[in-house]
Amino acid sequence: MFEIGKIPPEILEKIVMKPMMGSKVKREDVILRPTTGEDCSAIDLGGEICILSTDPITGAAKDIGYLAVQINCNDIYSSGAEPMGVLLTVLLPPGSDEELLEEIMEGSLRAAEERNIEILGGHTEVTDAVTKPLISAAVIGKTRNRKILATGGAKAGQDVIMTKWAGTEGTAILAKEWEEGLRAYLSEEELKHAQDMKNFLSVGEESLIAFEHGATAMHDATEGGILGAVWEMAECSGLGVDVFVENIPVKEETKKICAAMHIDYLRLISSGTMIIAADDGGKLAEKLQAAGIEAAVIGKLTEGGKYMLVNGMRLPLEQPGSDALYEAKL
Repeated sequence: MFEIGKIPPEILEKIVMKPMMGSKVKREDVILRPTTGEDCSAIDLGGEICILSTDPITGAAKDIGYLAVQINCNDIYSSGAEPMGVLLTVLLPPGSDEELLEEIMEGSLRAAEERNIEILGGHTEVTDAVTKPLISAAVIGKTRNRKILATGGAKAGQDVIMTKWAGTEGTAILAKEWEEGLRAYLSEEELKHAQDMKNFLSVGEESLIAFEHGATAMHDATEGGILGAVWEMAECSGLGVDVFVENIPVKEETKKICAAMHIDYLRLISSGTMIIAADDGGKLAEKLQAAGIEAAVIGKLTEGGKYMLVNGMRLPLEQPGSDALYEAKL
C-alpha cells in the first residue's frame, strides 16, 4: 500500500519511468525526457525550445488557485526558462458553489498576473471522484537562448546553494489550514508572518540570477522539502552529496509550527526555495543576497554517497518519503 504523497522512487522507476522510456516512439524533436527528479520536458520547435511541466495541488484546500499557478511556474524557472502560459484542470466535489469557483479563479488570475503569464484554458467540472477541490496545472515556457538547465546537470565539486527558508510553502499552508489551533502556539503576529510566506513562493528572480552566474542545475524544493530536493538533484546527477544541515536557513515561525505539529521542517514541502548547483557558491549567495533574496551554501556535491553533517556527525541522507505536510496534526 502506498503512503500519501509521491510514489516511492524505486516504484516510480519500475512501473512508470522504465516502461515510458522503453516506448518505441522516440521523436527527434523531444530533447529532454522525464527521469526521477526531473520535473520538465523539452521540445525543439525549430526556432525555439518549449519547456513543459505539470503538477497538481493536493496538500491544501485554501488558496489552491494561487498555489497551482505559482508552484508550476517554478518548475519552468528551475530549467532556466521563462513561463508563458498555464492550462488549469479544476475538479470540484459535489456541493461546491459559485463562491468557491470564484475564489479559485481569483487566486489563479492574481498569480498569473504576478508571473506575467496567461491562463490559456483547461477544464472545469464537478465530480464525485474528489472530496475536496483539486487543481492540476500544466505550464508552457520557453528557454533563454535555447539553453536548458536539467536537474541532473550538477557536477562533483560544486556547491549546493538554497534560497529563502526551509518549509516555505508548507509553513504558509499549515498556518492557513490550522489557523485556529495554532493560536495556542504562535502569537497573532507570528501567525500572520507564517501565512504571508505564500508571498515568497516564486523562484523566478533567483532563477535568472543563478542562470546568469553559470549554475548547471536547479531544482524547486517541493514535496520532500529541502532534504528531498537535494537528494533528488544528487540522484538525478548520479552523484553523492554532503549536506551541512546547520547552514540551512529556517524561520522561527516554521520551527514553532513544526514543533507543535511534531514534524520535520527539513522534509516539509518548500516551494519557493530553489536548490542550485554551481561553482563558487559563496559568490552566488552574495549575488542573491544583494538582490534581497535569502541564500546560503548548504552542501557540496561529491563522487561518494549521500550524507547529512549534523553536530559533527555524518548521517545517511535517505531518499524522500511522504512529505511532512501529510503527517501534520495538533
